[in-house]
Amino acid sequence: MQSVAPETVGLSGQRLEKMTSWMERQVSSNRLAGLSAMIHRRGQCAYFNCAGQMDIEAGKAMTEDTIFRIYSMSKPITAVAAMICYEDGHFQLDDPIAKFLPEFAEMRVWDGDPDGLNTVPANGYITVRHLLTHTAGFSYEFMEATPVEAYYREHKISFNPGRQTEGGADLAAMTTRLAQAPLVRQPGSGWGYSVSIDVLGRLVEVWSGQPLDRFFEAHIFQPLGMIDTAFSVAADKRARFAACYEPTSGGGLGGLSSQEAVIRKSEGIGLKLSDAPADSHYLETPETFSGGGGLTGTLGDYGRFCQMLLNKGELDGVRILGRKTVEFMSVNHLPDNKDMAAMGQPVWSESSAEGIGYGLGMAVVIDAATTQLIRSTGEYFWGGAASTAFWIDPAEDMFVVFMTQLVPSSFYPIRGELRVAAYQALID
Repeated sequence: MQSVAPETVGLSGQRLEKMTSWMERQVSSNRLAGLSAMIHRRGQCAYFNCAGQMDIEAGKAMTEDTIFRIYSMSKPITAVAAMICYEDGHFQLDDPIAKFLPEFAEMRVWDGDPDGLNTVPANGYITVRHLLTHTAGFSYEFMEATPVEAYYREHKISFNPGRQTEGGADLAAMTTRLAQAPLVRQPGSGWGYSVSIDVLGRLVEVWSGQPLDRFFEAHIFQPLGMIDTAFSVAADKRARFAACYEPTSGGGLGGLSSQEAVIRKSEGIGLKLSDAPADSHYLETPETFSGGGGLTGTLGDYGRFCQMLLNKGELDGVRILGRKTVEFMSVNHLPDNKDMAAMGQPVWSESSAEGIGYGLGMAVVIDAATTQLIRSTGEYFWGGAASTAFWIDPAEDMFVVFMTQLVPSSFYPIRGELRVAAYQALID
């Protein structure tokens, strides 16, 4: 990764040593096996570093081209794919998704009784905007907040191949299966992290007439030079695929909840292998293309995606989206400019809720001070279940990408610490 002298883009090389020290402490304190990070400002890479190992068992060091499971950092990519279709005239944001997927025409909604799954009719259609903003009323099978998630598990509604014990299906069939499930809440009535972006991925297939993987490759990955991003790891790239870990206690996706999101641990408690690269399901092309969480890729690839967004749709002379479209995606689309806390405290997400709105496919900072983290109002961002993260800060003409492989993502306060380490180096 070629970097410029940090001072030429307004960062202190001396102060960036604190970033390096912080990264090394993540490994020495047994929090993380390995990690990599990059800081770009004013179109230049001002910092790049790797620490630790990508695979402890194999004794492999973390490298510049390590391939990671990016989980929910797939969501902004799927949102961009949808907005490419938007610019091509395939839909309007207030279109009911039943216009394209008739199975969603007559949805029912859980009535709120914690002891049963009684339902009432939906009082309105799910729209494309609801999908993009996680206000459609769907959920995730690994959550345990309501009887709806139990229905998901019983009926094998999971878009992530790694969590499909049986009954897998292609994206069309899985989406049809989802349409038979009750909604957690009325469409548009609250924010809730969910499989919405997976349904959006299915809509991209319908609008474009292409499987989601081919659409991504033709319209995003190939034009942007994202040569290592895909739904599976090719045979000739497997040596670069990282192992995924979890803490020796308290790990796994089942531990992701709002209560556990505030856990603070200064020292690591140790690591155990969660997904070995030698026999991971990511080595095979999945039956279900999960636009909500199925992609793998490198730090450099995701950096190119971020630079395209920071450039408002263009990279190296190739335009993916129009300027106005990116600006529209990266403002808050929750009703009355509410934050996620006002729309219902999330059971689990890749973000806190106070001061954070939601744009089209990613979170948006609407009041930096209220978030209690160092950041800029107008920043947009997201992360993945294996503790990966990115943020784009237009006010500073800057983005940061962070990669590691530890589930669940909220176990340590890594992302907040990363922000301090990155922003303290700004000097102009």
